[in-house]
Amino acid sequence: MSLETTQIPARTDVPPTRVPRSAPVPARLVRLAGLAVAAGAAAWAVGTVLFELDPVTDDFPVPYKVTSLLFQLGLVALVAVQLRTGATGTGRLARGFLHAEHVMLGLAIASSVQWIVAPDLSENAFFLTLDLFWPLSMLGMAAIGIRIAIAGRWRGAARVWPAIAETWALVMFPTMAVVSEETGTYVSAGHLLLGYTALGVVLAARPELTGARD
Repeated sequence: MSLETTQIPARTDVPPTRVPRSAPVPARLVRLAGLAVAAGAAAWAVGTVLFELDPVTDDFPVPYKVTSLLFQLGLVALVAVQLRTGATGTGRLARGFLHAEHVMLGLAIASSVQWIVAPDLSENAFFLTLDLFWPLSMLGMAAIGIRIAIAGRWRGAARVWPAIAETWALVMFPTMAVVSEETGTYVSAGHLLLGYTALGVVLAARPELTGARD
């Protein structure tokens, strides 16, 4: 008695398994984010020039505060697009940093809303701590801009301009320490227009540079 093993022939009628790919980011979303960034940055740039600190209340008028809030909301849209397109890379650490930036921006926005609706609470220890996330979020944006340039997933002007736009904090913090308040105001407005406003225009006009598709 003999034992034989017969291999079962592989089926040829079953199509090969394909690894699903992530859906491309719609160009429309990038355009909308670009418009939000450009509008928010331009609004805050104009606001910094038009609205001055009130010497009586030692506070800024509400219209100025609203323009700064619009700028922050534009940054939320920008980071969302960076996350969707994998601008800083597709690794867990790269994406995790963008999620962390969203959290910092959310806390900074909460501080801005408090500044608008309940300015009397600005000296409260909790809200003073919350206000720290405004400069921290801007420093985080600077790091993101550098990372986008290194990663190279965005192309052309979209790859270079974030590193320029998102250096706002790196430029303004030293500037405010060495120049007059009036000069610092114009430096800030100019940087916002040449940086974030221009970046928003690039994203709105050329969303395909981020890998987005129509």
